[in-house]
Formats: sequence, C-alpha cells, structure tokens
Amino acid sequence: MSKTAKLVVNAIGRAVPTEVNGKPVIPYKGVGKHKPEGRKYGPRIASCADFPEDGNKLVQSLRQALIKSGLKDGMTISTHHHFRNGDLIAVQIFDIAKELGIKNLVWFPSASFECHAPLTKYLEDGTIHHIEGSMNGQLGRFTSEGKMKGTGVLRSHGGRYQAVQDGEVEIDIAVIAAPAADFFGNANGVDGPAACGLLGFALADSQYADKVIVVTDNLVPFPCVPWQIQGNYVDYVVKVDQVGIPSKIVSGTTEITRSPDRLLLAEMTARFCEHAGIIKDGFSFQAGAGGTALSIGIYFAEMLKAKGMKARFARGGSNKYLVSMLQEGLVDYILDGQTFDLDGVKSMRENPNHVNTSPFTSYNYHGKGNFASMLDVVILGATEVDLNFNANVVTHSDGLLLHGIGGWQNCLFAKCTILPVPLFRDRIPVIRDEVTTLCGPGELIDVIVTERGIAINPLRTDLIERVRDSGLPVKTIHQLKEEAEKICGVPAKQKFEKEIVAVVKWVDGTVLDTIYKVSS
Repeated sequence: MSKTAKLVVNAIGRAVPTEVNGKPVIPYKGVGKHKPEGRKYGPRIASCADFPEDGNKLVQSLRQALIKSGLKDGMTISTHHHFRNGDLIAVQIFDIAKELGIKNLVWFPSASFECHAPLTKYLEDGTIHHIEGSMNGQLGRFTSEGKMKGTGVLRSHGGRYQAVQDGEVEIDIAVIAAPAADFFGNANGVDGPAACGLLGFALADSQYADKVIVVTDNLVPFPCVPWQIQGNYVDYVVKVDQVGIPSKIVSGTTEITRSPDRLLLAEMTARFCEHAGIIKDGFSFQAGAGGTALSIGIYFAEMLKAKGMKARFARGGSNKYLVSMLQEGLVDYILDGQTFDLDGVKSMRENPNHVNTSPFTSYNYHGKGNFASMLDVVILGATEVDLNFNANVVTHSDGLLLHGIGGWQNCLFAKCTILPVPLFRDRIPVIRDEVTTLCGPGELIDVIVTERGIAINPLRTDLIERVRDSGLPVKTIHQLKEEAEKICGVPAKQKFEKEIVAVVKWVDGTVLDTIYKVSS
C-alpha cells in the first residue's frame, strides 16, 4: 500500500484506505453492520507422527526453536504482553532474526511496552517491516514520525482475537513466554518466579499459529496444571534463565489516586452510578487499573457494604483492591483478563472464584456473544472526547501514538459506559469539536464525568431521567467544552502530513480511522 493511498469516507465520516500493507480492508460500516461470512481460519493439520512419542518437545534454545519453526523473510511473529514492562523474550526473538539475516518480519504483539523500545533499531534496518499491535512510548513516536516501513494496525484485544480467528492475520510463529510449563508444552501463568496471572492473550496464538514455541524459566514435571495453554497446540518448548521480571509485571498505576481533582471524578462517577440505579444487588462492573478507576472501585465497595449488597461479578484487570472485594464477599467472581499486580496473581492461583478468561470469552465480536455486553457498567479512560461523544484513546491532541486500544473498544458494549476525564490536561481541553483519532463511536458512550460537570449522551434519555433530581452537576457536552475553552482558550487544530502511518480497526475488523504522520 502506498502511504498516501486513495481514501474513502466510512460510515462515521472518517477517510480511510481500502488497502493496508498490500491487503484489502473494509471501511467501518456502523455498529453491528458488518457481518462476517465463511468459516473460521484453520491452521495446518498436524500429525502425532511428527512429534516425540514420549511427549518431550524440549529444544536447546530459542534460536534453535525459531530455526526449526522455519523462520524466514516476511513472516508474522506473535508475542503476548502478560509480563507487561517485564517482558524479556520479544526483543530476543528479533535479536536472533537479525543474526540470521531475516528481513521484513511483521510483529504481532498483544501489546507493547517501553521494554520493547530496543526494537526501533530493527524497524530502522528492515528486520521488522511493521507492527500490528499497540505502539507505545518510543515505538509510538517512531511510528508517528513516519519511520516505520509499513503501516501500523491498531486493534482492540477482542479485535486481535477476531483477526486471527477470521484469518485476517495468519501467524507463522507464535512465541509464548510462560511462567510455568512442562516438556509437552502445557503452560500457565500462575506458578513460578515470574508468575503473571494468566496467559489469555496468547490463546488465539496457540490455537491458530502455524508453529508455536513455549518459552519458560520454570520447567515442571508433566503435567503442568492448571494448563492455560494446551501442549497439544505446541511444537517446541525452550527452557531459559528468565522469562520476565516480576516487579515490572505490576502495572505502572496500581494505587488509588491522591489527586483532589481525580478523587472528585471518582466520587462523582460513583454517585452517578448510585443515583442512576446501577449499583444494586447482583450488578456487574469493570473498571481499569488507573488511579481514578481504582478509587471508583473503593467507592463501589463502600456503597455495597452500606446497602448490604454484593456484585455478581467484576471483569478485570485484577488488582489488590478488586481481590479485597472478592475476599470480603462483596463480589462473587472476578473474571480476569489481565492481572495488574501480584495480589491478583496470588488470588488467581488460590481462589477458584478468581477465574482466568481470554479475549475469546470476554471480547471477541465474531463469537456467539461475549461477556462485555453483560456488564451493567464499565468505567474507562480517554485522551479526548468530542461533541458527538466519540472518544480517542491512542493519541493525544498532538497526534502522537502513546497508548494501545486494549480492551477499551470491546468494553463500550456494556449497558452503561462512563468516561471519567479531566476537563483539560496541561491546559489543553479534553473535549473537542472532533477527536484527533476516533477509537470509539459516540453512540456507545453514555456518560462523560469531569470535575466541573457530568454530560449524558442525549441518546440515553433513561439515564437523564433517573438523575434529574439527584443534585448532580449535569450539563451538556457543549457547556463543558465552552467552560474548558474559557479557562484554556480554543486550541489550534493540529496539522498532519498526508502520509498514513497507522489505521485503527473496529471490533469487527473494519477500518474506523486513519492516523497520519505528525508534522515536523
């Protein structure tokens, strides 16, 4: 694809390409409008005749496993991010590829972190052609400046599973770093010195990749139970000294906020949920791992205690605060998709009501339903919101790629989606006429909570009616925008080059928006 390819306008009014990295793509059609046809993608059929009868798939090194897997130019290599900023394996894969003279690889991570910044040198020299996954920190800046040879593709966690399941992305080699594994390839994330909780983001990789390599620093006798990855999908097992750094598995923000403004946001969000009748016996919720979201969870716990109620389930990212609610009997189950601290890891290992899930069960839009739409309320962040309630999570107003989508898009299908956001950051208003990058359509976003007022999507007349006499500072989105601009001024519209550096996919695989090279 030319990075200045011809564009078409999709159903939400954004100009998007019809081809990305040489493959045709479908422009966004609207929520629930694109229906897949055909059958799921199927990897090559394997035969037990090609594997050891004693089940021992151990090979001497990651290098040997990659060579035996047939590593060659142009392949798609996948990794998972449950180790977060403590991952030690992804960079090693491309170190080996560089040594072998391999070029034009596609890296397909479930997410990237600052520990992956060394990969910029392999993007520069052509070892890696492009990334299909989140591009954060230095990788995001590198991409935004137009230095990546191919076009980046951003997907949600559920969108990643959908892309693999549907054959949109064909993984040649999946490398699954595991805190515990046996020689057959059964693996889990709850045991061992680098325990990270679960390995759900690697599930699609194990099921659909042509070759699957499990790398562990904790080889246990067969069988490794519980097995979150089944050895029947695995080709090779590698024992290394260390797969992850436990202290860096912990999310960067796992403490409740101490900011007065953000505490106010949390309190107002919780009060809104109470007045709207969302907090009730048996309700379900999901909140992120940021300081504001954690504080909202604390308020939920206090409200449940006061009312003598409990939640049926909470969707995770899990953390010590959510674990505490489980232990106190304030929630029946944690359905965990990503473990954000070591309390969560311990709870998953020991408490049968702390359940490991995957993007298939929780988020995949091309399935027979998923957990996201069953949630009574989800609390999410955003970098920008516009007057149509559309929201952005991958760039700020300067257009630089700084965040991944994660499960954010998938969670928008909850019965009530609330975005607590400051009215402005660094004197730049968060509410805009139009978001810089569109990641979520406004029809799915119900409430915007700021420290200076709450805006309810006009489509949600039921919520407006429920809080009419609550005393909460309910305002229109236009009023909030005007208030921010009185304080900060009207921000200048950011200018971009014509060169396309990345696209944002919607949960159904269609193209929602285009990200352009930032002006130098």
